[in-house]
Amino acid sequence: MANHLHHGDLPEGLDLGKLVAVDTETLGLKPRRDRLCLVQLSAGDGDAHLVKFGAPGVYDAPRLKALMADTSVTKIFHYARFDVATMKHHLGIDTAPIYCTKIASKLARTYTDKHGLKDLVKELTGVDLSKASQSSDWAAATLSKDQVDYAASDVLHLHKVKATLDMMLAREGRTALAEACFRFLPTRAALDLGGWAGDGEGERDIFAH
Repeated sequence: MANHLHHGDLPEGLDLGKLVAVDTETLGLKPRRDRLCLVQLSAGDGDAHLVKFGAPGVYDAPRLKALMADTSVTKIFHYARFDVATMKHHLGIDTAPIYCTKIASKLARTYTDKHGLKDLVKELTGVDLSKASQSSDWAAATLSKDQVDYAASDVLHLHKVKATLDMMLAREGRTALAEACFRFLPTRAALDLGGWAGDGEGERDIFAH
């Protein structure tokens, strides 16, 4: 198990398979304002690959972009709505196909209102994630070991979480509903970027009353 930090793009020849866990770190929660600093990926093999971006607005990364847009590779996110919008705005790509563990959790785990990644990973895998470095300067020239470890932890367990959620969704007859939600996520991200996020700024969420 190792964390690999890359600068600007994924290394040539890296094969992460057909199911890749993905997360992002930004300077805030508004994609149009806050720049993308880091993209984390894992093939579910215990290794994490982190792509760090340097200067603001410099997002060449052809190999990372190709992977995110590759329709033969499913990308697993937790709260894909934000990550997909962030990558669409900064990388200029539409990510697909998508699996969102937060949506799957809300559809399958109706016995709880705890759908954050920490709670989800703890219940379904027994791993207690540390969130100590969640709020930190991801644009720093050099990331600390704690930052790297935290960022990696957000993708290392998503394959196992997905496998359990898939069984729960199938048991409750909600697989098709989840898949329909996942297909809609790029549109939801586009609405958010277009000003219909329903976050108190601009237009209200068009799905609200």
